[in-house]
Amino acid sequence: MDYIFLSKTLLFRGDSPEEIKIILDCLGCEQKTFKRGEAIYRSGDVVQSLGIVLSGRVQIENDDLWGNKSILDSVGPGQVFAETYACVPGEPLMVSVIAAEASEILFLNIGRVLKTCPNACQHHSRLVSNLLTISARKNLNLSRRIFHTSSKSIRGRLMSYLSFQAARHGCFEFTIPFNRQQLADYLSVDRSAMSNELSKMQREGLLTADKNRFCLKEDIVNSF
Repeated sequence: MDYIFLSKTLLFRGDSPEEIKIILDCLGCEQKTFKRGEAIYRSGDVVQSLGIVLSGRVQIENDDLWGNKSILDSVGPGQVFAETYACVPGEPLMVSVIAAEASEILFLNIGRVLKTCPNACQHHSRLVSNLLTISARKNLNLSRRIFHTSSKSIRGRLMSYLSFQAARHGCFEFTIPFNRQQLADYLSVDRSAMSNELSKMQREGLLTADKNRFCLKEDIVNSF
């Protein structure tokens, strides 16, 4: 277990590698690996453990009855997933968690996280506080997605998402965590229509795009 890596994550913020080892020994944990495309959790599952991505990347997905897929979030190393459902006993998942690439996941039983113990109670309090911060950030991410998909036009959705990414990176050139199909699913648009719109925007000199690498130009920046 890489305790130094865990000490840099938001969930264990404020804890030293030595303290994290004590916490995990107290809580008990399970480490698993998943192949690309493998389901970590499926819609309808009832879960008791949150997951921490140690390596790789997972996606939070929703598939409707007609087979339409929406990507709600992309979760990378050091980030947490399924914490909300794990905190609500008996609540079935409305989404699936899929390994977007080969991934290593650490699972923590939420019941043992929330229940203090005499061995590491002071660390438990900090862990719960960090978990609350993570949940609040997840709510913000969902709000951002609603904002990005509020435009009726594909260009409007692209501009909303790309402008946010530029601001987040502090640079007009950046890499996003989605490929073209995943970006289309995230923005709830048709991939071909989105690709056509991106091609138009490139011809108009608004941006350049190479796979998941984007560079916004002055004209599009001035239109935000």
